[in-house]
Amino acid sequence: MTKSPRLIIATNNHDKLAEISDILKGTNIEILSAKDFSDFPDVEETGETLTDNALLKARSVWEKYHLPCLGDDTGLEIDFLNGAPGVYSSRYAGPDATYDDNCNKLLGELKSRNPASRRARFRTVMAFIDPDGHQHIAEGTIEGEIIHEKRGSNGFGYDPVFYVPDKNKTLAEMEAAEKNKISHRHNALVKIMPVILMKLLK
Repeated sequence: MTKSPRLIIATNNHDKLAEISDILKGTNIEILSAKDFSDFPDVEETGETLTDNALLKARSVWEKYHLPCLGDDTGLEIDFLNGAPGVYSSRYAGPDATYDDNCNKLLGELKSRNPASRRARFRTVMAFIDPDGHQHIAEGTIEGEIIHEKRGSNGFGYDPVFYVPDKNKTLAEMEAAEKNKISHRHNALVKIMPVILMKLLK
């Protein structure tokens, strides 16, 4: 029996891991993560762009284990804030900020400035390092707007304040199955999956 190819998800974020694993279900790829290793690297996001950070994570894991790996970084971009918080989204309210801290800071900032438009998007960059150590990059987005207060209890991060007009819901009001068909992370994975499958299932 042929052994399933392995792919390491280069993250210590359990929420991201669950979402990526759900999207990859049914591909016959064995997903590995931090829990499968005793010395999994904890990579500091020092890059100036989402691509920098996605590659930092993927490269760090590749260099340690020499197994195919997938790293990602995601930013929330708000037009009124000239694309902020962007690459700093996960630490918008400080280096040890919780999801709630970041959401509350964002809501407070927009409330005080009362912009005419709250248009925003999530952007995810995926970096795949293949079995030969070559890198492949893909990007996915979802458009929406920031509402005035949190709604919904699913998802994570800024999901409770990110409203998707086409669905008339925030991402946090969607079940995982619904969100994972339209999310920025899904859209990036759809673009990079042909490369992953070609490199791992050849």
